[in-house]
Amino acid sequence: MILAPTRELANQIAQNLRNLSRHIHNVKVLTLCGGVPFKPQVVSLQHNAHIVVATPGRVLKHIKEKNINLENINTFVLDEADKMLDMGFYDDIMEIIENLPKNRQTMLFSATYEKNIETFASNILKNPIYKEISDEKEILINQKFYEVTPSEKTALIPALISHNQAKTTLIFCNMKITCEKLADDLYDLGLDILTLHSDLEQKQRDETMVLFSNKSYPILIATDVASRGLHIDDVDLVINYDLSLDEKIHTHRIGRTARAGKGGLAISLFTENEIDKFEIIKEKFNNIKIENPKDIKDDISFEINSNFRTVFINGGKKQKLRKGDILGALISEAGLKSDDIGKIDVMDFCSYVAVKSDKISNIFSTSKSMRIKGKYYIIIEK
Repeated sequence: MILAPTRELANQIAQNLRNLSRHIHNVKVLTLCGGVPFKPQVVSLQHNAHIVVATPGRVLKHIKEKNINLENINTFVLDEADKMLDMGFYDDIMEIIENLPKNRQTMLFSATYEKNIETFASNILKNPIYKEISDEKEILINQKFYEVTPSEKTALIPALISHNQAKTTLIFCNMKITCEKLADDLYDLGLDILTLHSDLEQKQRDETMVLFSNKSYPILIATDVASRGLHIDDVDLVINYDLSLDEKIHTHRIGRTARAGKGGLAISLFTENEIDKFEIIKEKFNNIKIENPKDIKDDISFEINSNFRTVFINGGKKQKLRKGDILGALISEAGLKSDDIGKIDVMDFCSYVAVKSDKISNIFSTSKSMRIKGKYYIIIEK
């Protein structure tokens, strides 16, 4: 069993496990998260999963209602343990542990190891082995800070993106209302924008992550719900529209770039009222550069757009669809080539396919449905 603090992180862990185990026969990975219907999870639990990835609140509810059998759990993993404690899950986790077999392996992962984590670890781990992994990403991430006035912030965003020729940009704001206001302002400037924050329903949040990770939208504006644990490959640029509330959150934000050992760029904007926050962050990092906003040159030859658009299909794993089935249908039914098709995400009841923008019309030229494995499915451009 693996516990994660958020639904997004739990879903990503589960997807990675499915990818890693796809060559092992009949490995069942089950996610148990809030924000989605409860009864289908009860039904799935009756079929005995090999690996359960869950958020604390939802798995505890299943335990209390006796929907889940924990007697065969031999490995228990706590991912982003510091975040779970920050979110107030301590009591839930301890209650879950009380229901687990005593003879098990427990692993705890945390981005920080402060006193509360040390105490927590000592309470749940027996004769543990501690491993500290140095964060090489700090070296790989080029950090630049710009002191600006509040009125300059939004106007600088397109220039920062084009100046650095970023194909994918992740922008962090401290509040949901700021996310939406910035998204509206950038949309008015002709940019394609996605937003991610806690006011969105789970289905909307999942879809947003798919559309950004498959490169259908060049810009994602998010609150810190997205700054922990989410693995999005090839984020070229992270912009802190608002400085984070502390240096730990700043570290997690900028860690979205420089994934998989690649270099990355993180730009932070701060106003005169945020000098104190800047000084706190500056104390932690020795590679911070303060730049002059006047040096930002808007490269008008660089187009801030995406080479892909996404096709939604109203069928997924529960309809026995696989990536190969969808790929084959797009080639045979829509006349696409394999090079025209990007990332394919197959969910339980729907699928998403990234298709090159100049080929998207081929799919919708004759019909709003597509035949896959002898059955017709509704298709919608996202």
